[in-house]
Amino acid sequence: MKKIGLVGGISWISTLDYYQFINEGVNASLGGLNAAECMIYSLNFGDIQAKGWVHSYELLFNACEHLKNSGTDCIVLCANTAHLFADKLEAALQLPIIHIGTETAKAIRKAGLKKVGLLGTKFTMEMDFYRSKLEEYGLEVLIPEKQETRDYIQHTVKEELGVGFINPETKANYISIVEDLVGRGAECIILGCTEIPLLISQNDFTIPVFDTTKIHCEAIVEYIVS
Repeated sequence: MKKIGLVGGISWISTLDYYQFINEGVNASLGGLNAAECMIYSLNFGDIQAKGWVHSYELLFNACEHLKNSGTDCIVLCANTAHLFADKLEAALQLPIIHIGTETAKAIRKAGLKKVGLLGTKFTMEMDFYRSKLEEYGLEVLIPEKQETRDYIQHTVKEELGVGFINPETKANYISIVEDLVGRGAECIILGCTEIPLLISQNDFTIPVFDTTKIHCEAIVEYIVS
C-alpha cells in the first residue's frame, strides 16, 4: 500500500471529507481493518487568505516538502484552487501529484460528455490552470458570464461554506446559476470547489453533476492500492 501526503486545511471542512472518503475507499477495496496510511499537513487557511492564493506558493511548497521528508509516495492538494501551483510543485518536489482537474476530465469523458459548466472559486473559473486540464481532454468549459455572479460564488465559498455555514438562500441561488449554465448548453456541471458539494449535489439536478472531491478521492484510493 502506498503512503500519501495530504495538504489540507484549505479548508479544514473539506479536508474532513477527504480523510473519510479515502479511508472508506481503501477499506472497501482491501477489507478487514485496512485503512489508508497517510499524513495530513493542515495549513492555516487564514494564512492563505492573508497572502492571497496567487502569492501562496511558498506556504504550499513548505507543506509538501514536510510531507515528502516524512516518506510519502505522492502528494494530494485537498483543494481545487491549490492546483494553481500543482505542475510547479510536482516539478520542484519530484513527487507525483494526483491532479483533481485531470481526474475530473477523465470521468467526464468516460461519461461521454463534452460541454461542461464549471463552478468554483473565481481563480478556478477565471484562470487557465484548471480549465486547461479540462480542455486537454477535449472539453468545452462554460463559466457564469457575469463578473458579479463569479464574485458571489467566491464570497459564499469563502465566508459561508469555508466555515461550515449552509444557507438555504445561497443554495437556491446556486441552483439558479446552474440552470443558467444549462440554458447555455452545459451537458453537466463540475462542482469545482471542494466546499461546494456541502451545498448542492446530484440530488438537486437532473443533468449529471461531477463532485470533484469524490472523483479525486476515488483516484487517490486507486493509487494507494495499486
